[in-house]
Amino acid sequence: MLILLGIVANMFDFIVNSASGRMKMHILLSNDDGYLAEGLVTLAEALRVHADITVVAPDRNRSAASNSLTLEMPLRAHTMDNGFIKVDGTPTDCVHLAITGLLDHEPDMIFAGINHGANLGDDVLYSGTVAAATEGRFLGLPAVAISLVGANPSHFETAAHVAVTLLKQLINNPLPKDTILNVNVPDVAISALKGYQATRLGQRHKSEAVIKSEDPRGRLIYWVGPPGSEQDAGLGTDFCAINEGYVSVTPLQIDLTSYDKIEALAAWLPTKETL
Repeated sequence: MLILLGIVANMFDFIVNSASGRMKMHILLSNDDGYLAEGLVTLAEALRVHADITVVAPDRNRSAASNSLTLEMPLRAHTMDNGFIKVDGTPTDCVHLAITGLLDHEPDMIFAGINHGANLGDDVLYSGTVAAATEGRFLGLPAVAISLVGANPSHFETAAHVAVTLLKQLINNPLPKDTILNVNVPDVAISALKGYQATRLGQRHKSEAVIKSEDPRGRLIYWVGPPGSEQDAGLGTDFCAINEGYVSVTPLQIDLTSYDKIEALAAWLPTKETL
């Protein structure tokens, strides 16, 4: 009961302060493109106007790191001249460190991004950006992963505008605190956005074949191939929303249980007599 009252009181404080033009929130920012990435810098500049921010991000590009933690070596955190904290670990390491002791005060919520490229459909299984957001799901307010779609995206100001818009919406009309929002933004000017759509994850075809090559010593090496093309990209999917010029907002959950298969699985399992 006391915890619930504390959450309500905090939310009331956020709303009151937002009415006066200042949201007294503490937002943690991270990404998987590294602490120098343009998307992260742009997002930090945009959110800093509305909240206190702390940036804890990888020291280099850690794309596709997924939800991996570094367990067999220590992590080092360094505060840079711009105030960003870089960590020699994965995006999940960065957020885990931030919310379990690196920071003096626990942040209220996390924004991850702006990712340089899409996180659509199956991409969320591999994305370090989405992983950073999911690691911050215990903070009491929804976690947001935001990506700018395109091979070489350039309209980071558009994605930052979307982030600020969603932040204000979350303050004025809160979603359940365990919500994780996967946001994909078309690489267009703000004025060219057609709006927002609530979507489900689509699906890609199987990934393209690995790329074989040789190192300078003539030894065979492999590069992971490109992701597969769109397969399930129909109406209601994140792919469809992006293709039509809308911001795609997909609610994610951690529970991967396939509930509709439990009963059939129980019937299929061996009985005690067959052990």
